[in-house]
Amino acid sequence: MLIDAHVHLDKYGDQLDAALREIDQRRIFTVATAMDIPSYVELQRIGAMSDLVLPTFGIHPRRAAEYADRLPELARHIESSPAIGEIGLDFHWVRDTATYPAQKKVLEYFIAAAGAQNKFVNLHTKAGEKEILDLLEKYEVKRAIIHWYSGPLDVLRAMIAYGCYFTIGVEVLFSDYIKTIAKAVPDHLLLTETDNPGALRWLNKNDEVGMPSAIQSVIDELAILRQSTPLRIEQLVQSNFARLISSDPWLRGIKLDL
Repeated sequence: MLIDAHVHLDKYGDQLDAALREIDQRRIFTVATAMDIPSYVELQRIGAMSDLVLPTFGIHPRRAAEYADRLPELARHIESSPAIGEIGLDFHWVRDTATYPAQKKVLEYFIAAAGAQNKFVNLHTKAGEKEILDLLEKYEVKRAIIHWYSGPLDVLRAMIAYGCYFTIGVEVLFSDYIKTIAKAVPDHLLLTETDNPGALRWLNKNDEVGMPSAIQSVIDELAILRQSTPLRIEQLVQSNFARLISSDPWLRGIKLDL
């Protein structure tokens, strides 16, 4: 079984049926991350179509300013979600510094809830890496997926020491720095993602829709970088994800093909 630990299934539009077919045919367990409340509602609908799709609720940092004064409205969605994501900070691509306090406020609300409810989190960390690690430590959130890490190596080492998992995605096919990170993540903390449908479009600067099967290209590249084989990388990532969710009362129904 393949693992795509970060994807935006609600963004596939008229390609959704094709994406779900690939997920089912290739046996890709898919963590579907939300950007806001409407996307989570849509992901719940999509999740009912496949046992391989796990819908999760979060507010992306780009949307945080819309929700900073509506935190009580988030509580029931957090409670209904088996995990939390996508949440985080973005002080790199989001240039409007006036939104930064709202980002921090919304993120802390989610991480506090994740700690209280013992749920894993799926984190966007662009230029906010140290602040995010500080919050994980403050609220003792021990199960964290760091999505598409591209930050400084010293914070990477600190996050590794804390026990964070790291998804390596399609940028590993393009970026020497991401290749460096992909080699630095220890075996027991390695996960894979696509962040599709938009990641490949953004990286290639074209209209290509990134499909779920792109996860295989990530695995193949990781096998080269880590001097392994695609099968061993696939099995390693399966084992790591199984450990991440083991004994999780919110995720007891998940069956992985280990």
